Amino acid sequence: MEQRGDGAWKRRTRWILVALVIFMSTASAQIRYATFEELKEGSFVGNIAKDLGIDMNNLKERGFRIVSGSTEPLFRVNQKDGILYVNHKIDREEVCDRSSVCLINLKTVIENPLEIHYVTVEVLDVNDHSPSFAEKEKRFEISESVIPGARFQLQPASDPDGGIYSVQQYKLSHNDHFRLEVKDRGKDGKLPILNLQKPLDREATQSHSLLLTAIDGGKPPRSGTIEIAVCVLDVNDNIPFFANESYSVTINENTPIGTTVVQVKATDVDEGSNGEVVYSFGSNVNSKVRNIFAVDTNSGEIIVKEHIDFEIEDSYEIDIQASDKGSAPLTADKSVTVKIVDLNDNAPEIEVTSFSNAVPENCRPGTTVALISVNDLDSGLNGKVICSLSENTAFTLTPSLQDNMYSVVTKSPLDREKQFQYDLRIVAKDAGQPSLSSVKTIRVVVSDVNDNSPDFSLSPYTFYVTENNDPGASVFSVSASDRDINENAVISYHILREGGDGNKLESFLNINPENGNIFALKSFDFETLKTFSFHVVATDSGTPSLSNNVTVNVFILDQNDNAPVILYPASANRSAEGVEEIPRNVNAGHLVTKVRAYDADIGYNGWLLFSLQEVTDHSLFALDRYTGQIRTLRSFTETDEAEHKLVILVKDNGNVSLSATATVIINAVEPKEAFAASDVKSAVKDEEENGVTLYLIITLGSVSALFLLSIIVLIIMQCSKDPDYPSKSLQDVNYDGTLCHSIQYRSGDKRYMLVGPRMSIGSSVVPASNGNTLVLPEHRRSSGEYLSVFSYVVPSICSVIMNWSLSTTVVLENRPSCVFFERIKACQKENIYQLQMFGNIIFLSFLFPGGKVVKYYMLVVTIWAQKD
Repeated sequence: MEQRGDGAWKRRTRWILVALVIFMSTASAQIRYATFEELKEGSFVGNIAKDLGIDMNNLKERGFRIVSGSTEPLFRVNQKDGILYVNHKIDREEVCDRSSVCLINLKTVIENPLEIHYVTVEVLDVNDHSPSFAEKEKRFEISESVIPGARFQLQPASDPDGGIYSVQQYKLSHNDHFRLEVKDRGKDGKLPILNLQKPLDREATQSHSLLLTAIDGGKPPRSGTIEIAVCVLDVNDNIPFFANESYSVTINENTPIGTTVVQVKATDVDEGSNGEVVYSFGSNVNSKVRNIFAVDTNSGEIIVKEHIDFEIEDSYEIDIQASDKGSAPLTADKSVTVKIVDLNDNAPEIEVTSFSNAVPENCRPGTTVALISVNDLDSGLNGKVICSLSENTAFTLTPSLQDNMYSVVTKSPLDREKQFQYDLRIVAKDAGQPSLSSVKTIRVVVSDVNDNSPDFSLSPYTFYVTENNDPGASVFSVSASDRDINENAVISYHILREGGDGNKLESFLNINPENGNIFALKSFDFETLKTFSFHVVATDSGTPSLSNNVTVNVFILDQNDNAPVILYPASANRSAEGVEEIPRNVNAGHLVTKVRAYDADIGYNGWLLFSLQEVTDHSLFALDRYTGQIRTLRSFTETDEAEHKLVILVKDNGNVSLSATATVIINAVEPKEAFAASDVKSAVKDEEENGVTLYLIITLGSVSALFLLSIIVLIIMQCSKDPDYPSKSLQDVNYDGTLCHSIQYRSGDKRYMLVGPRMSIGSSVVPASNGNTLVLPEHRRSSGEYLSVFSYVVPSICSVIMNWSLSTTVVLENRPSCVFFERIKACQKENIYQLQMFGNIIFLSFLFPGGKVVKYYMLVVTIWAQKD
């Protein structure tokens, strides 16, 4: 019946316990649960994750656990749902010996990021022990002379339970001579004392049998009994008497063995053996006190028997009993209080509770790296510990809300490139005199983050490359370095391909992505290109990757690869041969003619020298070495030939010089014939030029009119074209030129255009190759179509204006005689012609797929070039 009642009471109180846990978790920042002792393994205590508001989906990944010492933990936590369970059956009396409140503090840790929470579990006592006495029977011998009021100390009952479940009261069986008196001794419990109410009469009753019952505060209560036998003796009727009312002494811990703590003194007025007093420990003195202290039976001195440690017990209350040597000895009890003074004999202990050995260098200041707990077994100032770092580093110690708990956090930004690891020396020092300290070193490694861009060794790079280099060979290289490590420092190179006509040369360059070697896929020509620049980008392999670019300036160096070109004399068939007529009556030094030539090279490679390679009469003509002027050395005589042939050699000053020759035929005529021939020649030349100019004006005007008509036709065709009108392929235009051509074809429901350089006759288009293929959208009647038509109109109008401007320029052009200005004029006109040719031919190729108009137009341009 008692067990069933106890189980029902547990079930009723369990609901009260749940309500208590909910109230405590909401009212306090620190979660506190309560559970009963003796619960079976796996019993529910509380849901830590729910009460803390922690996401239960990632508890296991974050390593949710209870941090415990070397002993087996009393509780365990489920990493799936965060519920706290009893790990094994708890005996409150074993865990918290004689404590009124049994609290177990738990530390829970969640990593990534690191979180520390403190949980306090109060173990509630259950009435699972009954009071018991050390002996089943106690025998007293009391003299009949003992007067009423005599007190006889009884052995108290012990109950391992605490609080209300400990011994609460004593009951004595009914007796006319004795009554029970209970003395409250605080933490030592209640002490039963047998009090004599009326004098004993041995002749009436020789002995008394009493039953003492100890009762605890359980519901229902538990009890224990002891039989007390009182024998009435005669004669000795005085009890010993202590000199002092109370004894209290203070000693230091670690007091040497054999030291006298205190001496008690008791006297007895009886004589003989009834007055001789001996001392002993009281019956309630436990074994711990008996092991540490000893009492001299004759002198009453209390002596240190073993090592005294304040950390085990800070005070002792010792019951000393004084007894006489009468046949029926009388005893008196006196309590001696011994207080232990703490000494600073324990150095602080440093424990690394949680530690992250690698910290990324981009972590923010205030990031927790490790959790440090310190402990000192001493008390007061001796147990007050100050924890610090021995060196001023990028880390600092910050105390937490829990006493003697510190967090190692970053106080400034980290830079792995400056320092990749830290050895943190943690010093814990107490406040005792003299103070004791402990040191612990932890190593923190700074992990790399991709925070450094590649850095080129030069910026910008400048390279000099000789023209006519071998295609595909390495011409120069760039190099970059990265201060990061591992993948963050692996660099790849590529050339920045920018759009626009000005960067076409980049397509002829290639770079090794691993070492930065740059290859030229074609030979450079100094006469075409003097210098160019491009950008190289270096990218690391980090996540996200960082890059840097550098400008590379390339200067082409000239080689003597161009032979001199004869500008004059030049006949109609482009041969360097000319005929000059001079009067026979010219004087010495007369300028016959001037050989004009130029070289596309520069410097010494383009410096031309003239020399006579062959001459009919060396005494008659002379050639200027530097200007190419041919002058007479003397006047003609009657014996001189009428026709003279001069072969002039023109060569440059290169290391391997190149040369060209020109032939000048000089005819010496009579003065009248010379003037007449000169007039006829001038007239014929003017007539030819005027005729060619007229034809060119008519041709350019016709082409411009054709452009205007083509614009109108194109607009009509684009606006009226059926959306489902199939695309037709443009036939390849078979002409010699540098323009690109395009071929359109249909595959399924898509239209494609293949764009590439002009292909010769016999070449074929591979449909599977789509390197230069554009997908053309189907025609639809929309505003975009009219905008496309407008894109044809604007270039065509510009081409018309250029044609008319060019025609006017041809009519009004005034040719200077100086060779230098002639070359400048030729270059200007050549640029205008090329721009005009490009616009007109592209437009005509769209209008007339057959390509005939393009051929005719190219013929006109060729005639113009020959005329020029």
